[in-house]
Amino acid sequence: MLKGKVLVAQAGGPTAVINQSLVGVILEARKHPEIESVYGARFGVRGIVKEDFIDLSNMPVDVLERIAQTPGSALGSTRDKPDEEYCIKMFEAMKKNNIRYFFYIGGNDTSASASIVNDQAKKAGYELRVFHIPKTIDNDLVLNDHCPGFGSAATFIARAFVGVNLDNASLPGVYIAIVMGRHAGFLTASSIMAKKYPDDGPHLIYLPERSFSKEKFVQDVQNVYNMYGRCVVAVSEGIVDNEGIPIATRLQKEIDRDAHGNVQLSGSGALGELLTDVLKANTDIKRIRVDTFGYLQRSFLGCVSLTDQKEAREVGQKAVEFSVQEDVDGSIIIKRTGDYSIQYELAPLADVAGKTKVMSDEFIAGDNMVSDAFRDYVRPLMGEMSEVERIL
Repeated sequence: MLKGKVLVAQAGGPTAVINQSLVGVILEARKHPEIESVYGARFGVRGIVKEDFIDLSNMPVDVLERIAQTPGSALGSTRDKPDEEYCIKMFEAMKKNNIRYFFYIGGNDTSASASIVNDQAKKAGYELRVFHIPKTIDNDLVLNDHCPGFGSAATFIARAFVGVNLDNASLPGVYIAIVMGRHAGFLTASSIMAKKYPDDGPHLIYLPERSFSKEKFVQDVQNVYNMYGRCVVAVSEGIVDNEGIPIATRLQKEIDRDAHGNVQLSGSGALGELLTDVLKANTDIKRIRVDTFGYLQRSFLGCVSLTDQKEAREVGQKAVEFSVQEDVDGSIIIKRTGDYSIQYELAPLADVAGKTKVMSDEFIAGDNMVSDAFRDYVRPLMGEMSEVERIL
């Protein structure tokens, strides 16, 4: 039994359900006598070096439950990547406060940070149990069947494309939406989930897993437009050319990168403008519109999946359960075990840290559409979809 305090932090892009994981950690930690207090670090690892902690030990349950239902990172987030010097400062703060359990909620980069912290703790001889708790709307953490945050974001994308399709049918033309997805196309692919009739959009879906050709793009759009008199297109921010270079980076004079080396792809709107210009220069289509969804898809309050909520809570709970059983560390992973059932397992941090899962070939149809297998995969993860009907 390791006696000490819990420290929990959040990192990376917020989601609609990330606070479920936070509350799962807090409430589960209160059940175990070896855990003396539960602290939250404000703004991730940055808050640790500053000892910017909030004592969550006695926060009322009703308040916590409202926080759990609230999108965004309640403790604040960061994209800082701790190196050895950074970790030394973290350990000084942890030792001073007798932190013995560290739970870091986030995606790929967060898992890498957790692994670095864990390695440095061992090197320093500091007894610390480090756990990565999965979160990402990109759905791209390896070993996981899916990730908390994705189901709710996928619901937002699917519902948004219902409205987009109906709008485009009312005033026909070409509509392009740029959807998040740096390396994996799961979220962009989710645009297909509300398609009801053969002529409904999205008519074309472009993913990072397939190389993108501007010439082929023009041909695809023109063919759909000739068939239906309109065309709705979903494009991942991370689409790449035949050399594997993101199309968006080809357009940027100055490339912005975060501490983990990630390039800003969709925030500028440059990709959408490029695709619009390509169509205007190579077709006679007059009405062309583009949107970059940006932050909207991450923390949208009205599109939360109940499955996503439940699982986000449970990964937080499971992390604490694993941590008090024995001297272990690792990343919580979600395994699908049936038509739809899951189990939680613990994987070594190094097996998850900084790695990226992409969509499998069985989920992709050709170079501009997704398969029925993808629909079957994502359907149980999403929230309710409203029924729509039409006259024409």
